[in-house]
Amino acid sequence: MQHLDVLCNRIGGRLIGSDAYETAVKWATKKLEEWGMEVIVDSVGSLPVGFNRGPWFGRMLDQNGMNLHFATPSYTVGTKGVQTGHVMLEPKTRAQFDRMKGKLNGAWVLISGKSNGWPIDISDEANTSRISIMLENEEIEKKNNVIRQENWANRNTSNPQKELLPLKEEPALFYKEMVDAGILGIIQSAPNPIVALYDRKNLEDLTFENLPKVPDIKLDEHQFAVIEQMAIERQRFFLEFDIRNHFRLGPIPYHSVIGVIPGTEFPDEYVIMGGHLDAFDVATGGVDNGSGATPAMEAARLIMQAGGKPKRTILVCLWAGEEFGLLGSKSWVEKNADKLDKISNMFNRDGGPTVASSIKVPAAMMKDMKQICEPINQINPYFPFTVSEMQPVKRPTEPWGTDSGPFAVAGVPTLSFGTSDPKGYDFTYREIWHTERDLYNMSIPEYQEHTSIVTAIVVYGIANLDHLLSRKGYWKKDEPKTKEKERKR
Repeated sequence: MQHLDVLCNRIGGRLIGSDAYETAVKWATKKLEEWGMEVIVDSVGSLPVGFNRGPWFGRMLDQNGMNLHFATPSYTVGTKGVQTGHVMLEPKTRAQFDRMKGKLNGAWVLISGKSNGWPIDISDEANTSRISIMLENEEIEKKNNVIRQENWANRNTSNPQKELLPLKEEPALFYKEMVDAGILGIIQSAPNPIVALYDRKNLEDLTFENLPKVPDIKLDEHQFAVIEQMAIERQRFFLEFDIRNHFRLGPIPYHSVIGVIPGTEFPDEYVIMGGHLDAFDVATGGVDNGSGATPAMEAARLIMQAGGKPKRTILVCLWAGEEFGLLGSKSWVEKNADKLDKISNMFNRDGGPTVASSIKVPAAMMKDMKQICEPINQINPYFPFTVSEMQPVKRPTEPWGTDSGPFAVAGVPTLSFGTSDPKGYDFTYREIWHTERDLYNMSIPEYQEHTSIVTAIVVYGIANLDHLLSRKGYWKKDEPKTKEKERKR
């Protein structure tokens, strides 16, 4: 928890490309070196621009005014100081846009749809797609005008009124036109807790010359509903925002941090433990993935403090750019193909701060793992640990969504600890995942502490075996190809 305190409360959200991430790399490197490890600061890649998030606030200026609860995705622009403006609903057709284009200047615009954390796509491809939808809506509106005329003509008759055809929905359909008209920004409804991701579609093409021009605000859905209704009623009121999203001149390199505890007998064989060091910056990454990176660091500290001299090399890997697509782990696997057959296991923790309480292994590993794990149940009676047999698993062809994925694709065993919540702290991963609630106080100290000890015991035990863990029965064998029963003559 001391390590996590530094990561969350002194450094903060650690998005690659940010000053905070670079500080985290320097700090983690310093700590691993202090504990006596060799450290590799592993170059992974670079981003064309960087991003630093500052404070933000917003409020509704009205007799019933309120402070606004919102977030903005990373790599989107902030306000130009404190900006105050009226509120409008976005136009859905060209006729609507033409009718309101003068009033859009200086307005905050409410757009349709529910936020999923990603910003509205402002790429050239998206603008081309919007043009196509505009044309479709123009044709629908022509038909609706005919229906309106028929309904008007039949207003005093027994003929039923026809319903208008629905327009095709696309959030911020007139985005480019609205920006050119002078809007202050767009606002979209967001479920709670608010998820805030990053501009993945445009990031690689961003430069200081083509950054987004207006904020993309994800507003608490309950507040959005109130403001939307006021806008529908054409009430006159104002919103005020101050959003300090700042960019860094690139390119911005980013790195993984790898601590090395050299093997005394088999230095070219490995056990890997770790988790990703980066974290989304709308919170502080206390759980995702501070709760994974810091137990690996603490396990390494424990091994070093105990004077550990493992027979094979232990790598403590704090990966870069997991949130941007497993960038650090993919890079390491690509650059270290010669080591992959010599890895006993890759332990990755990226599932929250519940306690390590079990492990499933193939039958061929059972004897070794039972012996290695035997001391665990002497530590804390509240956290019993079990070892059970697993069935072979299918080797993936594409990485899954955490840093063990690239290793699994390469055929490296990726055994992980089963976790539980035996004391009933009611932790729910989805509550914090990529949201504003991913904070230091969401991690559970006694679970984190015990997991660190379990990790140290198991990793050190595997590293001290006289042999690599057997991979027999870990992966399913490829099914034989079926022969044709008959050949056509």
